[in-house]
Amino acid sequence: MRCCREGLYSSHLTHWRKEVEEAEQAALAPKPRGPKPDLAKAESRRNEALEREVARLQRKLERAEQIIEAQKKLCELLGLPTEEETT
Repeated sequence: MRCCREGLYSSHLTHWRKEVEEAEQAALAPKPRGPKPDLAKAESRRNEALEREVARLQRKLERAEQIIEAQKKLCELLGLPTEEETT
């Protein structure tokens, strides 16, 4: 009864007991072994990989544009209609 006068109720005790039990379980849980991952290094590697991918795609786009340009010139030489003329 003294607890009620101080503003403490059985629900508080239940909550605190639950928190203590969870903390004990977390303390006893196995921890991951080995070195911690270096996030900056991982991000740097990812950025480098993305930059290589962008460069590869730019080269591919340039080749595609050259092929399209050559096809347009071939159509002009053969007198065939281009897609711009058909639409």
